[in-house]
Amino acid sequence: MATYTLPELPYDYAALEPVINPQIIELHHDKHHAAYVKGANDTLEQLEEARGKEAWGAINGLQKNLAFHLSGHILHSIYWHNMTGDGGGEPLAADGVGDLADAIAESFGSYAGFKSQLTKAAATTQGSGWGVLAYEPVSGRLIVEQVYDHQGNVGQGSVPILVFDAWEHAFYLQYKNQKVDFIEAMWRVVNWQDVAKRYAAARERADVLLLAP
Repeated sequence: MATYTLPELPYDYAALEPVINPQIIELHHDKHHAAYVKGANDTLEQLEEARGKEAWGAINGLQKNLAFHLSGHILHSIYWHNMTGDGGGEPLAADGVGDLADAIAESFGSYAGFKSQLTKAAATTQGSGWGVLAYEPVSGRLIVEQVYDHQGNVGQGSVPILVFDAWEHAFYLQYKNQKVDFIEAMWRVVNWQDVAKRYAAARERADVLLLAP
């Protein structure tokens, strides 16, 4: 049995229109995300075979492939739930996400400052990558990270709670080469209820990170 499986979408292909059209959602989930799941499972099988044969000539490539595919699977699994057709706006206490709103203000000075930083981080990631809002458990603050491809430039132990996919396959069919326009449009479908739940869960589990025995 495969270790990783492709999760079902929490909505139909047309749920995020007009921000993201149905064709993009279908291809993105059913083809691209599925490929990362398959890649992770295939790499685990190759590592099992290498262990059995004590054949480690390809170990560096296999470990990189596992990180790439597994990170792609995890980030996409968060991405789908981070969006909703009736989302967007600013997180407010009146909507039941006051703790998240307070944390954003404390960590970035204001919602506007946070929005500007995450927008720029996502839009300027070199090549393919992601902009990420993450909970950093050592300081207990929120931070913005850039993820190149599916890896790198992140704090160890940080927990992603809001992710913006800036790979071309996430937007090119609709937005062509205007990545900035896509990132700006993404704010209209952010599911703050989901982000708030992820923030609360990350805070509750912060002590799982062991800095000392």
